[in-house]
Amino acid sequence: MGKPYSDLSYLYLDSSERRATSGVSTAELEEAANSKVLNVDAFTSPVIIESMELLFNNGLYFLRTRSKDGSEGIAVASERAAYLYPLLKQLIIPYFIGKDARELEKLLDGVYVYESNYKLSGLALWCCISWVEASLLDMLGRIVNKPIGDLLGGVIRTEVPIYVASGNRGTTPEEEIEVLERRMSETGAKAVKFKVGGRMSKNADSLAGRSEGLIYMARRVLGDDIAIHADGNGSYDPPVAIEYGKMLEEIDAFFYEEPCPFEHLEDTKEVADNLAIPLAFGEQETSMRRFRWIIDNDAAQVIQPDLQYNGGFIRNTRIARMAALKGIPVTPHISGGFGYVYVLHYASYIPNIGKFQEDKSGVKTTGFLFSPPKESKNGVIYAPTGPGLGMDVASVNALLRKALRV
Repeated sequence: MGKPYSDLSYLYLDSSERRATSGVSTAELEEAANSKVLNVDAFTSPVIIESMELLFNNGLYFLRTRSKDGSEGIAVASERAAYLYPLLKQLIIPYFIGKDARELEKLLDGVYVYESNYKLSGLALWCCISWVEASLLDMLGRIVNKPIGDLLGGVIRTEVPIYVASGNRGTTPEEEIEVLERRMSETGAKAVKFKVGGRMSKNADSLAGRSEGLIYMARRVLGDDIAIHADGNGSYDPPVAIEYGKMLEEIDAFFYEEPCPFEHLEDTKEVADNLAIPLAFGEQETSMRRFRWIIDNDAAQVIQPDLQYNGGFIRNTRIARMAALKGIPVTPHISGGFGYVYVLHYASYIPNIGKFQEDKSGVKTTGFLFSPPKESKNGVIYAPTGPGLGMDVASVNALLRKALRV
């Protein structure tokens, strides 16, 4: 039998020991992938969804849900709503109207089939569904006066350590180190991430010699106490990916993210099998079965679903449960803007969460939606603890009063 979700001491095995773990069957992973997540025991009567509307103000898209009994939930969608809203309004929202929000897990299965939505399966569909799920969870959390983590397994932490990243590829190694040092100074972070390769570039570097120079300079300049992450964004085939992975092993890097194109699962496994450094992978993935394959075959040693790209908290909780059975931590990818808030909540209740979560610019642009405002300080961000998503109701309502309907 596989290890229970509550027994996570094995997450601290090194890569070679973890890869030797063979006591978990595919059937057990599949059971975890279909496990019940949402706890609605506190609800004694139906919560019937009456309306959903997409609103825009201050550069932000808000999805507001209201129930027939007057309850309300609000989620913040990503900037992708600017071009995905027809899909949201025509094929996603209509399915939920009149349904009981307590049945959210079943509704996620139902909306996938509704109007043959499965034919559109991918990032665009699951982003829209994730925003609906978040608004419903916010409403349910407000009703019972609990943060959403308490509905999804129980809050076990509020302090979330961060790593900082720039997202640059056009900088020289010297320039990139300056950027990272500045961000470390601003946030107190003890971990960084930089880009290597040229992004889906078929082995080409963004600047000649940049990646190799940056790898070695980062350790030399930042020192031995800083955790270093490197992101390939699908730049390499296996031989070149392994070459750069060996460099990262030399500097004792923390993990190596998406060295091969995201659709190249076998290539990614080949790289993982030839390196000791943990491979992080999964940000573009939207298939539960492919996540199961990645986990079952140890193609990645850090699983990286995006909470919006892959359809929200419930689906990604199931992925974390699969990963936990195999001793694999989960470090979600963050899509911009408000996405860091979703990761903070996820990190608050997932036992096998990775050591560091990414600090993105959204903290500066959406932190004001909380009271006190969210900030990166002393190397951590604190997860919201208020009801639902924890946003300050007065601040959000002030924006929505002047918002435009999309």
